[in-house]
Amino acid sequence: MMRTVIDRIPVNPFVSEASLNLSDPATRLRLTPAALDGVIRLSDLWRLSTEETCLLLGDMSERSWFRLKKQDFRADRTLRLSQDMLTRISVLVGIFKGLRLLFSETLADDWIRLPNRGPLFGGRTPIEIAIERGIPGLLEIRFHIDALRGGL
Repeated sequence: MMRTVIDRIPVNPFVSEASLNLSDPATRLRLTPAALDGVIRLSDLWRLSTEETCLLLGDMSERSWFRLKKQDFRADRTLRLSQDMLTRISVLVGIFKGLRLLFSETLADDWIRLPNRGPLFGGRTPIEIAIERGIPGLLEIRFHIDALRGGL
């Protein structure tokens, strides 16, 4: 059967055929060190409390967070984050990157804590929305930032 140009256009333009399979344990094992490096740095740059970080990661216990930060996860060849946690970290890093492209470094890092009058936020801060709504809220914020950048 011959494929046409239309057949090759992905249904979801944000997902390529080479997208990562986060249900694959080997993929999660490979991505875990970079993901943890990124989220630890992000929590410092955004000045997130331990509680906020744990809630953004899917209600991780504070004890688990401290243990992750303390251990040498780069050398641990058995540590594998869940699909849910890798998804959350990926969206958080996307938000961070989009903000850094839009604003000065200081404003980009403060934006997550500033009250926002946009319809998505209703006077609340993006961090409140992200914590309250979980992955759907994180994705809404990510899409909002992409739209501000001239995307969707």
